[in-house]
Amino acid sequence: MGLLEGKNILVAGVTMNTSIGYAVAQVAQAEGATVLVSNFGRALSLTRRVVQKLDPVPPVLEVDVTNDDHLAGLPDMVREHVDRLDGIVHSIAFANPETALGGNFLTTGWDDVATSLKVSAYSLASLTMACKPLFGEKSSVVGLTYDARVSWPAYDWMGVSKAALESTSRYLARYLGPEGIRCNIVSAGPLETIAKKAIPGAEQFNDVWSQRAPLGWDPRDLTPTAKAVVALLSDFFPATTGEMIHVDGGVHSTGA
Repeated sequence: MGLLEGKNILVAGVTMNTSIGYAVAQVAQAEGATVLVSNFGRALSLTRRVVQKLDPVPPVLEVDVTNDDHLAGLPDMVREHVDRLDGIVHSIAFANPETALGGNFLTTGWDDVATSLKVSAYSLASLTMACKPLFGEKSSVVGLTYDARVSWPAYDWMGVSKAALESTSRYLARYLGPEGIRCNIVSAGPLETIAKKAIPGAEQFNDVWSQRAPLGWDPRDLTPTAKAVVALLSDFFPATTGEMIHVDGGVHSTGA
């Protein structure tokens, strides 16, 4: 029996087969879960194509996490396929690469900052609350971050947004814990995703990891991160919430 046998999981933010969300969907299915995925807008057609490689092919829901109508209609969309959700994966982030990333921190305008915060951090709360009517007694919410306890070159306002995401997860853990809902974060090292490629200067991250990861680090291997997400979705962490699990080869534990 797999770790997620009999569980229904929504993975929000699957665009390419190099997306962390895709790897999570793949591992979750292998562990027995019924998986649904979501995306929106122009990326939706990419999602529908790429999930054809999964077995079984999961339903694809159109969900823009900044659209109140989409969030309000999400429970009904889910119920067309499953009667409940046992977990959701938040694999969603956006910041304008021309103004909010790549060393532009000191000159980024509020509108771009607000967009990054809303899409990358606030959406963890809004998506969770949209799905809450579908949750059972032991549901799990898992988000993805790039350790925002420190600053990183070029990451700029996305780093601030990830810090907000991490804090949002802790507050969700506080307020939803009495209802048996866990909320945790996985902090991955640099992975060759479409999101990373959009960050000007992100190749610097690989240099850091090649020098400092005690376990070594393969930026093309999404499986360790996906396995950590699946473990947190499972019943193997029944008393863990508000936590950030590092899957980074150990870099977070080193100094210079």
